[in-house]
Parts: sequence; C-alpha cells; structure tokens
Amino acid sequence: MKKLDQFNFKGKKVLIRVDFNVPQDNALRVTDKTRIQAAKPTIMKVLEDGGSVILLTHLGRPKGNKSDELSLRHIAGTVSDVLGIVVDVATDVVGEDAKAKAAALSPGNVLMLENMRFREEEEKGSKDFAEQLAALGDYYINDAFGTAHREHASTAVIAQFFDQDHKAFGYLMDKELAAIDKVLHSGEKPVLAILGGAKVSSKITIIDNILPAIDKLIIGGGMTYTFIKAQGGEVGDSICEEDKLDLALKILEEAKRQNVEVYLPTDVIAADDFNNGAKTQIVPVDKIPEGWQGLDIGPDSIQKFQQVISTANTILWNGPVGVFEFENFSKGTKAMGDAIDEVTKKGAFSLVGGGDSVAAVKQFGYEDKVSYVSTGGGAMLESLEGVKLPGVAAMEKS
Repeated sequence: MKKLDQFNFKGKKVLIRVDFNVPQDNALRVTDKTRIQAAKPTIMKVLEDGGSVILLTHLGRPKGNKSDELSLRHIAGTVSDVLGIVVDVATDVVGEDAKAKAAALSPGNVLMLENMRFREEEEKGSKDFAEQLAALGDYYINDAFGTAHREHASTAVIAQFFDQDHKAFGYLMDKELAAIDKVLHSGEKPVLAILGGAKVSSKITIIDNILPAIDKLIIGGGMTYTFIKAQGGEVGDSICEEDKLDLALKILEEAKRQNVEVYLPTDVIAADDFNNGAKTQIVPVDKIPEGWQGLDIGPDSIQKFQQVISTANTILWNGPVGVFEFENFSKGTKAMGDAIDEVTKKGAFSLVGGGDSVAAVKQFGYEDKVSYVSTGGGAMLESLEGVKLPGVAAMEKS
C-alpha cells in the first residue's frame, strides 16, 4: 500500500476521514484540540500539494437523527483556528448542499461535511451511502484511527470505491499502526507492558495477545486485588472480581510458561473510604484490613516498579496504577510517568494507550515525555487484543 508522501494531490479533491469527536463544554466550545491538531499534518499535505480537502467526521452519538448541539458548525471555528484557514461546513452529509459545495471547492480550500452520524446509514455501514460519499472526491485518506475499529460507511466501506492508487492512510493513522507494531512485533527487547485498570476481565484478551511479545509485565490498579486474592492474600474492601480468581491464576501460570516476568505491587496505600480525604495507611498488598481498600501503590512498589521500568527498551502503558483522579492517590501513577520519562530520554520507545492512562498522561504533563500517546481508545485496545481493525483491513484491499 502506498504511503501518503508518494501522492501528489495537485488539482484533486481529497476526502479525509478524521476523528474530530472532540469534548465540548456547556457552551459547545471545544475543550481539547488534540485530535484536530493530530490530523493537521495530513490535511496540510493535501493543501500544500495544491489540492482541496473534504473532511468527514462524526461528533457524539446522534443515532441517525439531526441534532443542533451535535452539528459540526460548533467545532468549525476551532478547526479553522488550528488549520489557519476558514473551513466551510455543509448543511448536510450527501445532500444537495454537500454536493454543490464539494463540486465548487477550489484548490487550497477545506469543506467539512455535516456530522456523519446524522445519517443512520453511517453506523449501519451502508454501501450505497458510502458510494455517495466516495463520489464527492478523487482520493480517499483514512486518518481516523479512533474509529478504525468500527465497520462504518465512512471508515471502512468507502475504501472499496478507491483503488490502491487513490487511497492511503494519513500520517496519524500510520503513526498509530507503527507504534502498536513496535510493541507487538518489532520493538527492541526487553519489552515491558504496564497494565492497570479496575478489572482483569476487561484486560484478559489484551494479556493473552501480548504475552508472546513481551518479556515483563507490571500489573497495577484495581485488578491487582483479584490477583492477590487468587493467591490467598487478604484484600479488605478493595475492588475484586471474585468470579475471576481462577482466571488470574491461569494468567500467572501462562506468563510463567512463556517466560514473562510478572510484577505485582508489594504494598499499597489503603484508605477507609473511596474519597480524597479518607484516612490512609501503608500496608502489605496481601494484608489489607477489613473496611480498608487499596487505592494506590505504596513506596516499596514504586521503587520496585521503577527499577523494572529502568531496564526496558520498549514500553506499553495501558492503565494507571492507582486512583490518580484523587490527588492523595496519584503518587504511584506519577512515579510510573517519571520512570517512563527517564528511560525514554535514554532511547527507549514508550507507547501510552487506553482512556485512563492517556487522561493521566495529559493531566500530569507527560505527553511530550513519552514516545507516543495514542489518540484511539477502543481502536488501540482492539489492536492490542490482536483484532484486525475493519478500517485498516478495508484500506489494504485492492
């Protein structure tokens, strides 16, 4: 498949599927421009070649119904500011206004079609709808990694209407796929995965898929306590999946079979309530008293985990190791960030992906201190689970 830099879009109209499903405040102002900024290089490549751009994106979950508050008119100003060019917005998706504005689009200009999900055919993956979209442009670029796990009309189905000389991944999509490949296939060893989050059940397919690719595994966050209880430890009132104790033991056995070293916390900061102002004590991870719950890793665990991180050359960080949203229980997650920052400075590759870990990285200012922060939550997780994303598979077909 051709890379974007192999194309010249002079005089051509280019459909670019982006992921501008951005957060907004009550006044519908964009509160985080990250996804728009991430798509800018791809858009500018087309414009600088002398082509014109037709942007396709969704916003929110309108479920096939028009909704004024989910209209892309409300984000157009921010998109214009980021790109440095006024972006026109069609009043429909493939209706008369969209067709007229697309036909009249001149080189150097950008048109954004209305919210893809205002049409129910989008989420249904309608071939007819995808063909109508395809007819608006000469080329198709998929730069929406965040929606690549959906078999929707504008992300997967549309690709069949363009041959390999008329479609490509955008720069962002390429970066995302390369980052995941580095962790799963081509990264320099030793490869370390740091998995946090509340539930073992939500991470089991990820663990199964990455065990053959990694050398070391740090387990933190709420799912720690399922593993500890499975091994006979006392976890007090900590979150624990009682029905997953056998599964936790199987994971540990499989890791041992594949020569993957597993590291669990040795001590935790336990609290007598789930809030920032709760009373706390540092206790061994397997001796948490009744009425207390582990909300962060303790100092011994921090030291141990930082030592493990310091030896890694490739790192995947998916999930915080404590309730970082509470200041008093954020120390462990910050310590992981500091350690990853240090080893990244020395040449290691570090990938952060998954909603909560990305939120933590942004909150504590580590975005520029790791190698790559994924923009796609669900798509990132499904990739790590070994799923071939529909939006990727469709692009690779002739």
